[in-house]
Amino acid sequence: MTCVAPTKILGVGVNYRAHAVEMKKALPEEPLFFWKPPSALLAPGQSIVRPRGYLRMDFEGELALVIGKRARRVDRAHALDYVLGYTCLNDVTVRDLQVKDVQFTRAKGFDTFCPVGPRVVSGLDPSNLRLVTRVNGVVRQDSSTSDLIFDVPAIIVAASRFCTLEEGDVITTGTPSGVGPLVAGDVVEIEIEGIGMLSNPVVDEVDESVAG
Repeated sequence: MTCVAPTKILGVGVNYRAHAVEMKKALPEEPLFFWKPPSALLAPGQSIVRPRGYLRMDFEGELALVIGKRARRVDRAHALDYVLGYTCLNDVTVRDLQVKDVQFTRAKGFDTFCPVGPRVVSGLDPSNLRLVTRVNGVVRQDSSTSDLIFDVPAIIVAASRFCTLEEGDVITTGTPSGVGPLVAGDVVEIEIEGIGMLSNPVVDEVDESVAG
């Protein structure tokens, strides 16, 4: 995999029409951004750690883009010029924390909650890529980026208006319908047309006070 070393990871919430319906949310009028810390990054094949003390940890298969050069107040016509390439991303989320906190920082920010890979691919048209998520070989999400509410250029335009995007930064574009829980022993696979498959096993967090 091409390494990613972002200064920041930006996510977009509620950005597929079918997922908005699934979550019983109105379609947003502009992209709903949140942060994931770089410390959440996880390589393909490494284990997603399900933290102790919470009821539900969900997978969210997503198309992500990697910024190729500094971007500030980009116009739509040139937005894709700032993209180095595209990759698969799993926006892992503790759902009960998301409900409790309302905003997403803790729910999506745990270590291992941002698997990315298997590679960054340049030159793709991000407007109509098939995205499939499987858990233990069973298809859970099967959609296309054509269902995005805000497409990739619109996301870059909106993001670059409130923060400078640096080379290597990652923006993940939202998840389709079909999100669901993960438990220890599961293997989650996210496959996107033209990119490949990102696969990660799931383990429970070890209680170090007991294991010591």
